[in-house]
Amino acid sequence: MYTMNKLFLLTFLFLSVGIHAQVPTGDLLIRNGTVLTITNGVLEETDILVENGKIKRIGKNLKAPSGIKEFDATGQYVMPGIVDAHSHIAIDAVNEATNPITPEVKVGDSVDPFDLSIYRALAGGVTTIHAMHGSANAIGGQCQTLKLRYGLMDPSSFIFEGASRTIKFALGENPMRVHGEGRGVQPSTRMGVERVIRNAFQKGKNYKAKWATYEEKKKKNPNATPPLYNERYQTMADIIDGKIIIQCHSYRADEILMLMRVLSDFGVHRITFQHVNEGFKVAPELAEFGAMASVFADWWAYKFEVYYSTAYNATILTRNGVVTSINSDSGELMRHLFHEAAKTQRYGDLSDDEALSLITINPARQLGIDHKVGSIEVGKDADLAIFKNHPLSIYAIPQLTVIDGIIRFDLANDPADMRIYIDAEESTPSFYGQESVEGCLIDTDLMFSHQH
Repeated sequence: MYTMNKLFLLTFLFLSVGIHAQVPTGDLLIRNGTVLTITNGVLEETDILVENGKIKRIGKNLKAPSGIKEFDATGQYVMPGIVDAHSHIAIDAVNEATNPITPEVKVGDSVDPFDLSIYRALAGGVTTIHAMHGSANAIGGQCQTLKLRYGLMDPSSFIFEGASRTIKFALGENPMRVHGEGRGVQPSTRMGVERVIRNAFQKGKNYKAKWATYEEKKKKNPNATPPLYNERYQTMADIIDGKIIIQCHSYRADEILMLMRVLSDFGVHRITFQHVNEGFKVAPELAEFGAMASVFADWWAYKFEVYYSTAYNATILTRNGVVTSINSDSGELMRHLFHEAAKTQRYGDLSDDEALSLITINPARQLGIDHKVGSIEVGKDADLAIFKNHPLSIYAIPQLTVIDGIIRFDLANDPADMRIYIDAEESTPSFYGQESVEGCLIDTDLMFSHQH
């Protein structure tokens, strides 16, 4: 009943407020903080003036229009809002697991503004997430970059305007289990995964050629019949044309090399490998290809194909020139991504700016939003996180999280219960334990029901 009621409410909101909501912005003056700009060093005892959701000025003793809200950050640290490049919160569906190839579906169609995990992420300084399709399919659905504007109830208000289009690919065990083992269809082996991906690219290439032929015919005959539109193949054509960035679930070095060879054959170069636990083995090859990497800090050995990795992975990739980020893939882990970034100083000795780049400017680059967020610069969106103690310290405590100049998390002043939609019968665990299914495989339980 709870799910039906929530879906009804989401549908009502879509219909009542429209698809393109006006997103609110705010004015704010943050005074006297230690500003960690990421791209321009550390600025001591510095003010940040925000107007209409944008960073207007950065400097000392700034003057602001009368009546503007002020926050005294004396003795505290101000950093760019954290960007999580791999998330599955804030959406009602993760996997369309009915076919190994589903590029036509879009995670952005299932945004859930009532998910309390959004607020919990804000409490960890996270302002932007990359809400991803899962890894059930060799080629999954299109993902959606979201700003965590918790408190707004129009799903479209969460869409990060201007973000690059992205799509989920997956290698290895997950698509093999879901389709080969779960449904008895290709792929059931790793070589089958490669073949499924190649077939999809070839169909996209053929589809693109048909439309090119039609456009030529139309020049001579305006009444020429166009090919039948197919969104699945059109999406594959868009990937070939560089309009969509691939985000590929991957672990093993041999499969990472395999996909780069496949992409080279089709002239595709825009890719971020997700997880990429064995990326350290092929870091020079990733850098040469121009691929990026979004990794865990120290999470592996939770299944056989992830048996081998290292906590030095992010550092090795960084030192080889690979644009690298650290992500969560977890509603719990994302609340302390600043701690995950700090692990690269224990394992790899990255500098403060290098470590913080892993959760700010680098994931922003991977999502095509670095012109708007990821660093503290004049003209960028006022997406900021303020900490008591340095964010790379084990004693770091987020105090305030700001999006578009509006305070979305305030440790000192927020009420104890921040739920928007309250279900009296909903049970909330007292601790965050192991989920019943891997995060990237949510919505696939029924695929294996015949085995139980």
